[in-house]
Amino acid sequence: MRILLVEDDDRLADGVVRALDAAGFVTERIADGEDAWFRGDTEGWSAVVLDLGLPGMDGLSLLRRWRAAGQHFPVLILTARGDWQERVEGIDAGADDYLPKPFRMEELIARLRALVRRAAGLASARLSVGPLTLDTRRMQVSRDGVPLHLSPQEYRLVAYLMQHAGRVVSQLELTEQLYAQDFERESNAIEVLIGRVRRKLGKGLIQTRRGFGYLIETLDGVTDQSSAPR
Repeated sequence: MRILLVEDDDRLADGVVRALDAAGFVTERIADGEDAWFRGDTEGWSAVVLDLGLPGMDGLSLLRRWRAAGQHFPVLILTARGDWQERVEGIDAGADDYLPKPFRMEELIARLRALVRRAAGLASARLSVGPLTLDTRRMQVSRDGVPLHLSPQEYRLVAYLMQHAGRVVSQLELTEQLYAQDFERESNAIEVLIGRVRRKLGKGLIQTRRGFGYLIETLDGVTDQSSAPR
């Protein structure tokens, strides 16, 4: 799940990137509003963490331009400005959540996970697709109740396909969501990753649609375990 962090404070941005990467996200940081406008308008993002006080273009103007251009990714505003009028202005501009500085990284991660879940039509941190169960809070995938030992990259792949169960996800989309833009990788990285994950999940769960991409079928349906213990 690929996150765009738009923040011009280097020290804060470094801490946020480390925390989000450790929580299973792929995070890219931009410090300038104009650059962020272009990247947000031309690339796919699971969510955006947006500061308001930016060089080049302020955060509210940036958000309004994205929404006017039809960009619907969730946006969490992150700012030192905490009065209620600015919160209302941010929500009216199209923000999905608002977190004033200073904040706890744990709260930022929890809010961001909730935004990504809601964008996928999910209410709970736990999701079941056929024999697979995904717990986004614990970053754990289980099959028939047995936890699977997945690497961080393997977990991201399974989590993304499960959250989009029943939809064919292209190789390009997976590459964008699983790897940072400057990450060195082989041209067949997705195929190799899919092969490793299939060996751990078992045959038949990840299907290939030649020329289109990969999917996890809904099988017996998708269960959003909102009432399950967490």
